[in-house]
Amino acid sequence: MKHIRKFLLNALLLCGVSLLMRTVSVSFNVYVSNLAGAETMGLYALLSGIYGFALTFATSGINISTVRLVTEALGRADHARARMALRKCVGYSLFFSGIATASLFFGADFIATRLLRDARALLSLRFLAFTLIPIALSSVFSGYFTAVRRVWKNATVQVIEQGIRIFAISSLLTVFLPRGVSFACAALALGGAIAECSSFLISLVAFLQDKRKAVRPTATAVNAKAVQKALLGIALPIAFSAYARSGLVSLEHMLIPVGLGKSGLDQASALAAYGLVYSMALPIVLFPSALISSFSGLLIPELTECEAKKNTRQIRYVCERVSHLALLFSIGAAGIMACFSAELGQTLYPNTDAARYIRLLSPLIPVMYIDTTVDSMLKGLGEQVYCMKVNIFDALLSVLLVFFLLPHMGIMGCIVTIYITEFVNASLSIVRLIRKSGMLLHPVKWICKPLLCAIGSTFMARLIFAFCPLSALAGGWRLALHITVTAILYLSLSVAVCGIDRDDMAWVRSIFARQKPLNDR
Repeated sequence: MKHIRKFLLNALLLCGVSLLMRTVSVSFNVYVSNLAGAETMGLYALLSGIYGFALTFATSGINISTVRLVTEALGRADHARARMALRKCVGYSLFFSGIATASLFFGADFIATRLLRDARALLSLRFLAFTLIPIALSSVFSGYFTAVRRVWKNATVQVIEQGIRIFAISSLLTVFLPRGVSFACAALALGGAIAECSSFLISLVAFLQDKRKAVRPTATAVNAKAVQKALLGIALPIAFSAYARSGLVSLEHMLIPVGLGKSGLDQASALAAYGLVYSMALPIVLFPSALISSFSGLLIPELTECEAKKNTRQIRYVCERVSHLALLFSIGAAGIMACFSAELGQTLYPNTDAARYIRLLSPLIPVMYIDTTVDSMLKGLGEQVYCMKVNIFDALLSVLLVFFLLPHMGIMGCIVTIYITEFVNASLSIVRLIRKSGMLLHPVKWICKPLLCAIGSTFMARLIFAFCPLSALAGGWRLALHITVTAILYLSLSVAVCGIDRDDMAWVRSIFARQKPLNDR
């Protein structure tokens, strides 16, 4: 019971930090986007696809591998094996991240001119190359802190890293921005590199201090080859699957500006349109998902335990409750985004077309969020491989749609691509969860009632502020008040029309204050 309570406290801490970091990140992204412009953000998003693949190769599944190896060893009080596992994990991460660093640094010229077709990305790619080794090693340290259940150290490092990132990028932009898009993009990359290297040094010090206490030195002999084999058995399957998906995502990002160019846009306009959708509108649309992702993750061990005990009734009960609450939350978020898209766009990104894309993407929020939730539940039921296959298929479909749609539809082809792939991904995952869990769908309670509550709450909020415009408040504060009132009205209506009932509230309380496993329902 002490272990369960500690786990929940750690999970809640990570949830709070995740929401805080998402808030800070989105706010800073708004600041940088307005300062640097849509074209710079488009270029940075473009090279982020290549960097994402390099980062996937550099880490190659090392975080999860570290968690599992160290947890298993310490669970048996085998400190010698835990120390050997950490050494092997560090060596593994140095090997893969070293290759990734050399490839990105020395191949930056070819990548920028031949693959991205924009030489302005060269300097940024070389700066980003220096982050790969620190990030890979930090992944080992993060996995270790998770294994010994001291995730508050991970949270602390994240907060410090974000603070350093903001200071570094803000300072560098003041120097680099007047020199053009290439140097403005390089400022973002260099600021990120400084933050990652600082984060690595802090993590290293914390790791070395903690390891002396948690993993004691011992003279017990350990079979190093067996540990190495166990590491590769965990890491490589994860890595190869991640390579496939990351490679397809990188290809998609490279094809988007090319497709926009074929639609008639010049290079600057194509990058600006790309930046508006992927670096401005999407982060706003995905902002509330920080909460739902964290709470969905809480249920993975619950479902894993139920699966191990073959408790099918409990699995069905949990999956139905989670799906209902996820849709309730996401439909409310979609209503708020759609209702206040114009105000959000004008407040966050004035003099841009961001409001249009926020409005276009907001109906997709329930699909995106339920997909995230269902993926977490599938992983709790041991369906990680299926989830990875679906994600790879999703990425392949995205590449094909971008290739064929963008030359004819322009930036709207991106929107159509996002809609199709999200619906396909969510549908495949939901069908799998239904088959695995045996849960039943309740469309009236899960969709129709929340939708009516969302329409009602936004209409009532508009009506209230039409009579009380609060013109004395600044635009941002007035918008925040509007959204808060709308959210309260939505919650009240949901309770009133049984969108949320007593069983739902009792179930949520049981997760965070339980003293025994949930009763079978």
